[in-house]
Amino acid sequence: MAASPPGARSDDPGPHVDPAAALISRVFDRVAEGVGQVEQTLHDQLDSDSELLGAIGDHVFASGGKRLRPALLCLAAEMCGYTGPRRIQIAAALELIHTATLLHDDVVDLASVRRGKPAANVVWGNKRAVLAGDFLYARASMMIVEDGSAGILRIFTNCIQAMAEGELIQLEKSFDADIPESHYYRVIERKSATLLAAACECGAVVSDVTRAEERRVAEFGRELGLAFQIRDDALDYVADERDFGKQRYADLREGKVTLPLLFALKRCTPAEHEMASSLLKSLAADALESGESNRGLDEFEPVLDLVRRYRGVEDAARRAEDHIARATAAIAPFQDGPAKQALQSAAEYAVIRDR
Repeated sequence: MAASPPGARSDDPGPHVDPAAALISRVFDRVAEGVGQVEQTLHDQLDSDSELLGAIGDHVFASGGKRLRPALLCLAAEMCGYTGPRRIQIAAALELIHTATLLHDDVVDLASVRRGKPAANVVWGNKRAVLAGDFLYARASMMIVEDGSAGILRIFTNCIQAMAEGELIQLEKSFDADIPESHYYRVIERKSATLLAAACECGAVVSDVTRAEERRVAEFGRELGLAFQIRDDALDYVADERDFGKQRYADLREGKVTLPLLFALKRCTPAEHEMASSLLKSLAADALESGESNRGLDEFEPVLDLVRRYRGVEDAARRAEDHIARATAAIAPFQDGPAKQALQSAAEYAVIRDR
């Protein structure tokens, strides 16, 4: 057998394999059976006298979501020593909440695309999309009640409350070039990190580990969620629309001042700051008048140039890596094994993915 090149790793995916794809494959290969059971459970929960609910649910579930939250829950449970059936029902309930949130968020954000497909509110209208989201929240709540754990119920109710707060906090400061970094973190902590933290913590709770261990697993999910959202916000400025599955610069169009732009606004000149502020104010006026902005990309170019020149995307990427370092440190005390290694792969994936 030929010797491996110096420095080559035995699990090297080879020159033609996308590193991000290789990492996420390690995650889902470990929990393929469990995630498959979650998928079936999700479709079972669409049973209703309203055929429309089934159609909307199938549309959303078929849009290519990674099922990352159920995978994290199953992996956290396995790392903590549990592989029983409760994790399937709880993971499915968590994914129903996530899906309901997406339906509602697309209405709030006036989104037209979700993962490269027409958003449900575009296909069926805002009223039906909101009501479908409500239905999914109700089904998820019923599943958690059926599980019977007060600890799991606490995690879910806190999660739903935090996500609603995050949306409201974000809306309060939309189109505002003067928001502090602390405001940005208040938003992503609630809108993104809380759901991944809940997934991981639920996996620990069903495993009957100590409260200290539960907190460590939840912290892994929280830091992963922060990193995942920061990476998402960076990709909004650089990703190909076909790969990313949503309109480019959607955050800027919707008045979301995310970390790449925040970094640029901290470093730019007063005149440049005023230019960016003026654009955001004009976008806010568009939103009030017609509900959306139809401006061409050339009108965004001065602000995009600020983000490029002041290295907003690159520094946001470094910040995401800091959060991943904290995530991996949180689960370091757990015994090494395939589940822990898959969680570490999920953490690596969060900061190198391009979609």
